[in-house]
Amino acid sequence: MGKSIQAIRGMHDILPEQSALWLFLESRVMDVLNRYGYREIRTPIAEMTELFRRSIGDVTDIVEKEMYTFDDRNGESLTLRPEGTAGCVRAGIQHGLFHNQVQRLWYRGQMFRHERPQKGRYRQFFQMGAEAFGLEGPDIDLEIIAITRRFWTELGIDGLELQLNTLGTADEREAYRRQLVDYFAAHPDQLDEDSRRRLQSNPLRILDSKNPQMRELIEAAPTLMAHLGAESGAHFEQLCAGLDALGIPYRINPRLVRGLDYYARTVFEWVSDRLGAQGTVCAGGRYDGLVEQLGGRATPAVGFAMGIERLILLLEQIDDATRLAPLDAYLVTVGEAAATVGARLAEELRDALPQFSLLRHCGGGSFKSQFKRADRSGARFALILGEDELARGVIGLKPLRDDADQQEVALEGLVAHLQRVLLPTGAE
Repeated sequence: MGKSIQAIRGMHDILPEQSALWLFLESRVMDVLNRYGYREIRTPIAEMTELFRRSIGDVTDIVEKEMYTFDDRNGESLTLRPEGTAGCVRAGIQHGLFHNQVQRLWYRGQMFRHERPQKGRYRQFFQMGAEAFGLEGPDIDLEIIAITRRFWTELGIDGLELQLNTLGTADEREAYRRQLVDYFAAHPDQLDEDSRRRLQSNPLRILDSKNPQMRELIEAAPTLMAHLGAESGAHFEQLCAGLDALGIPYRINPRLVRGLDYYARTVFEWVSDRLGAQGTVCAGGRYDGLVEQLGGRATPAVGFAMGIERLILLLEQIDDATRLAPLDAYLVTVGEAAATVGARLAEELRDALPQFSLLRHCGGGSFKSQFKRADRSGARFALILGEDELARGVIGLKPLRDDADQQEVALEGLVAHLQRVLLPTGAE
């Protein structure tokens, strides 16, 4: 027997006992996005490498160190997508979605970055995000942040801090960039290797350094706020006023720059202190120049993305069994006749009660062995149908999660009884 094949390092399986929590998260997020009028877009996992070089930036860590890039059989350079925004923009340009139109889109799926795997951070990871195109005022920035805040309410996650900053326009950022280069160049001995490399190419990324030995130097650096023009300043002030009006607390973090070159004006992150060093669970901002940069007409845009694995880690810390949607019932059948009727009965119940989850035993076995499987399934009740019950036109209903007594229910009245017992709202 040869050596067993393992999953690729940093690319993990989501097993059945874990997927219920993923489904809970995804369904709540999708529900919120649909309620806000956003529509799903699905883009390819692989794109032309040039898309990410032009959008993310050649001197970002993602492009320099982390992308999964390869030549296909035609000799074209392809890359597994490291983030979702660039693909949305490419699709919008290609299919004419932005011409005199406002688009509110959302996406989900796997992203790929070749970085050191750690808790909540993988080489294949899942993101959900949303993008709004064609709106330039701070009101859409406010909506995007309000959507993300509603996620936490729907998911039952608390303790997240909203950090907020503005990067101004390209011209304002260039003026700030020159001042930042002068400042850091005056302290070469305090810069680490990455920061010295970024000094001329992308000095704003130095502000995002996680090196604790550089913290004091970064804290004393000039701020971009001092270089904002009247329009950018007003945009940020109106956004802050909107957050205040909605009762969404935030902290202005002048060192928040985000890791992608395409951001301008508003940037934000939702941060948790319960995930160690990788505390950001959701981040985004405005990227008004990206559509034009990728070949489309100038189009204002703002969006966010969030890492599903990190949110799952937070959900796992919450003791809430109701969100896992346990099985309602497990159908045990003893004897050939009961098995035949049970198969038909299971389909009838699924037809009559769409919200009712039922697992029918397959594979035969004694009553005792079937009942053990029913208990291990996590179902709330066992439905028991044997030759005797079949002859009398009844079925046994045994609670599995408490000490209540088993009862018998007439087969012809089973649907109505289950509506009362398992679906107390009477929903069908």
